Order: sequence, then structure tokens, then C-alpha cells
Amino acid sequence: MDQDVELRHLRYFVAVAEELHFGRAALRLHLAQPPLSQQIRKLEEILGYALFTRTSRSVALTTAGEAFLQSARRTLRNVQRDLEEARSIGRGEVGSLHVGFIGSGMLATLPAIFRAYIEAYPLVTLRLHESFTAKVIDGLKEGTLDAGILRDGDPVDAFDVITLFSEPFVAVLPANHPRARQKTISPAHLRDEPFVYYPRSAGTRAFEKPLTIFEAHGFRPHIVQEASHWLTILRLVGAGLGVTVAPACVAGISSPDVVCLPLRDVKVVSNIELACLAGESRPIVQRFAQIARSARNIAELVIS
Repeated sequence: MDQDVELRHLRYFVAVAEELHFGRAALRLHLAQPPLSQQIRKLEEILGYALFTRTSRSVALTTAGEAFLQSARRTLRNVQRDLEEARSIGRGEVGSLHVGFIGSGMLATLPAIFRAYIEAYPLVTLRLHESFTAKVIDGLKEGTLDAGILRDGDPVDAFDVITLFSEPFVAVLPANHPRARQKTISPAHLRDEPFVYYPRSAGTRAFEKPLTIFEAHGFRPHIVQEASHWLTILRLVGAGLGVTVAPACVAGISSPDVVCLPLRDVKVVSNIELACLAGESRPIVQRFAQIARSARNIAELVIS
């Protein structure tokens, strides 16, 4: 018969136990007194023990009733907590979120996005995975990542991709380069320069897009050295191994042995993008996407 006990029986019992008066308990529960009395009697029948002693003047808990009151309160609290947890999960306010991101994004929009997200959803465990654009895309395909921050990602039909932020490319030269004192530089002036560049494995579009800047001037850069991180690339340029082209944000980690020059008459830009699976419906991912999209409206993140 235990399965016949319902949450309403517990709520009715707790109200009567706390009021020790059926009339006041009925008012509190917005019930008529006779149905309340009937439900308490049904609960006692299910339990097989009286929960109250009743006289014409008073109502008191029996020993079994006193013990059951603690259990009933605990059960109702647990149910309420479970309901709130389910609602929070439904709203995307708790759980774990795995986000892959490209390291150069940390020089632009990402710190503000991550900060805004953890402030808005402090109960979510945010798991961050730094990698190349191509690897982030692989993680999304494999399901090990819930969302990805890309730079000039290759198109994938299964993804929804939006641009969060765009920035120009700059030329990076050794500080002792003959053209280092210029305010700007034409891509054509780098025709005969050796280039330090990142590998194609980082992502085909990310690799090829900057090179189109030079192809428009009739040449493709001669890449003499590859490196996987912008800090390494800048140090190699500073050491005189060559020049490079980079998103403007890398100027934030440049050292005195290099200069970053705007490229003249170049309209090609680098895009930082948010990628999720097409039709993503999980609230926890949707909430992150909303905050990431808001980065486009934060003036302090714009690099001109």
C-alpha cells in the first residue's frame, strides 16, 4: 500500500501537524475541512498507525506522527530541491559545458565572453579546451565539445556558425627590418621576404585566407618556417627568420624586437566565430551562445 502515498498527503499532514488544528490547516491549504480530514484518515490507513490524537478540543501528534513529521518534511524538501534542480537544468543554469577555442581568441573577445558566462551561470562547470580551429571542429563532430570558438573555420554543413568578431590582418616584421619604421606597408613590399607561418593542419581556410592578400599582388609567400603558436611565430620573426601576416590582436603580445604594421588597401579580415551543431537545442549551449553573441555589442572588444 506504500505506493498509494502521494505528495499531497504529505503536504496535508505537515500542515495539520504544524497547525494542530484541522480548520486552520484547511484554510492554509485552501481546502474545505472535511476533504482534509478524509485525506489524513486515508494516510493513517496506508501507514497502519494513527498520526494524531483527536478530541473535541485539541489535536496532538502521536509518537508515530512526531517521527513521521520529520520524514515528511525531509521528503518535501528533497522533492522541492529536485524540482528546482530540474528547472535549473532546463534553463541551462547547471551542468557541464565543454567549449573548444583557438588560443589567439584570448587576445581578443574570449576573456570577456568567458567572464560574462561564469558570472551569469556560476553553477555551470565550464570546461575549456584550447586547440587549433581544425581540432575544435573535430571535437564538435565527435561530440566531445558542446561549442567551439574558431578563427576562419572551414564550412561544415552540420554546424551553425556565426561571426562574433572581425579584425584586420597586419604584417609583422623584425624591428631592424628596412621598412620597420613605416606607418603602413603594402603587401607587395613583402614579395621577396621569407615567411614564418602556422601549419595548414590548423585549418585550411585559416591557412589560406591570409595568403590571398599576397596572391592579389601576384605572388604567394615563401614559407620557410612553421610554428603552432603566435608567441613562437613572433619570437622567430624577431630573431630574423622572416616576416609574417597575423590577426591584429597579436600586437598585444608583440615584443620590442618586432613591429606590427597595418596593411594598405587590404579588405580581407579574420573572423572569430562561434560554432555549434545545427539545430542545437540544449539550453546550456544556447545560453552560452547568447552571451557569446553579445560580445559583438561590447565596444571594448572591438579592435579597429
